[in-house]
Amino acid sequence: MKRVLNVSSSSLEIRKLEDWRAYTLFFLIFAGFIGLVGRSFYLQSLNNGFLQNKGASRYMQKIEIAPTRGMIVDRNDEPLAISSPVESVTANPVDVEISAIQMKRLVILLDADVNDIKAKLAQSKKDFVYLKRQLPPEQAAKVVEMNIPGVSLRREFQRYYPAGEVFAQVIGFTDVDGKGQEALERAFEDKLRGSAGHRRVIHDKKGQIIQDLESIRAKQNGQQLKLSIDAKIQYLAFRELKKAINEHHAKAGGLIVMDTVTGEILAMVNLPTFNPNNRGKVDPDRTRNRTVTDTFEPGSTLKPFTIATALEQGTVKADSVIQTATGQMTIGKATIHDTHAYGPLTVSQVIQKSSNVGAAKIALGLSSEAMWNMFHQVGFGAQPKSGLPGEVAGRLRAHENWRPIEQATMAFGHGISVSLLQLTRAYSIFATEGELRNPVLLKADTLQESVPVISAKTAHAVRKMLEMVVDAGGTAPKAQVPGYHVAGKTGTAHKVDGRGYAANRYISSFIGFAPASNPRLIISVMIDEPRGGQYYGGGVAAPVFSEVMGGALRMMKVPPDAPEEKLVIPPTTPEVKEEV
Repeated sequence: MKRVLNVSSSSLEIRKLEDWRAYTLFFLIFAGFIGLVGRSFYLQSLNNGFLQNKGASRYMQKIEIAPTRGMIVDRNDEPLAISSPVESVTANPVDVEISAIQMKRLVILLDADVNDIKAKLAQSKKDFVYLKRQLPPEQAAKVVEMNIPGVSLRREFQRYYPAGEVFAQVIGFTDVDGKGQEALERAFEDKLRGSAGHRRVIHDKKGQIIQDLESIRAKQNGQQLKLSIDAKIQYLAFRELKKAINEHHAKAGGLIVMDTVTGEILAMVNLPTFNPNNRGKVDPDRTRNRTVTDTFEPGSTLKPFTIATALEQGTVKADSVIQTATGQMTIGKATIHDTHAYGPLTVSQVIQKSSNVGAAKIALGLSSEAMWNMFHQVGFGAQPKSGLPGEVAGRLRAHENWRPIEQATMAFGHGISVSLLQLTRAYSIFATEGELRNPVLLKADTLQESVPVISAKTAHAVRKMLEMVVDAGGTAPKAQVPGYHVAGKTGTAHKVDGRGYAANRYISSFIGFAPASNPRLIISVMIDEPRGGQYYGGGVAAPVFSEVMGGALRMMKVPPDAPEEKLVIPPTTPEVKEEV
């Protein structure tokens, strides 16, 4: 009897356990169902944007409309930088369906690495990747013909420079995304780039656009940049500078042409150069604009500023006599030399013969403050503010620290460093009525403000001295231009080497203006380390000036101011040498 009761009790307990399990399972299933219903209600009613966005992303897309970068043109609207439409191959890795044969052909068409393409297509968390940027339209069309799902084209713009290496350091270049990297492309990035637009489109599984829905934001193309530079004068300057550098086996060179009336830069040339259309092989040393980023000791081209200071201070006159004796002058432990023993020279002849001793004696008759003020007022030691990136201020030490030997050597361009652009701007005080013209690289609609530095009387007096430099008996008869009176100054300076000066490395330069009776153009020429025997500024840089000045004046139809037969270099004219 007891045994029967025990069996019945055990069965009852089992049934109770099974019921509890059933209730638990039912509750869990019911809770899961309620959770699913709640989640479904939340996603479809309260937060339906998520699913709609996910669904729409499979067929709808917001695409960017690239703006056209602003064109850069010269003063006569000659195109110097333009943007050409190109196609970039893109892909949505999730949608890509590609066979091995198609992969092989795609890699060949794109001239790409197969592992690189596979790695990009394996990025499943991205819905957009570039497979190849900026292809020519005909090459991109072959990719489209392959009909690969998920692979499509995207319109972009590639920068093209018609003038190539001639304008390279002035115009600069852009990167693959169209952003300015150097020179004017970088300086005027905000003006040139414009702003992108956006539109919403429907695309098929293959990534091809089948319907344009709406424009979200219109694109704004970049603005055009009109330069002051004249392309014809730039080509002329480039040709002549390149010829001189090759002839004298020089390391580098620079040339600037500036309008004395407006301050506009009509040409700015640097060598060596590079081709901005071939950005994959650009040597960083060739991309910089040496005329604004590099400094050098100007040598004898600084003497006119010392003379102008003395004329303004009244310590000398144009016909005052300076005794240069045997062409040597000792100050402390240092000795200043001339290349010739000239004996007594007038102040005008000090410039004509480029006497270091004469310039040093005139400088020592001035206060260091007076000299410093002159150098400072013409812009030495300060950035020219032309708008080009990388401008340097050069080196002009405080006059309180000048020793007598330093003041003497400063008179002929030692112990001070300038850029070619600074030197060009400074010479505007002699080509005008004593006013400093600020250089501008954009086409000027109105005359720029000028700053008075010296009196018109002093400017005319120095101008007459600079004309003597180009005549027979001066250091630069090779700077003569048939039909025009020319004024200018040579420079032949030893290059700085550590704490001293290199024995056989020179900077040869010439800077001048014409017509001297009513100056219209200033041209500065600098040749870095000419080799092969000739290194004087009058023999290396002056001929370049002559060719460029003559051609530019004729292009601009500037009337001659002298009989053409008058200014021809006499074949028997001896070379007047200079060296500092």
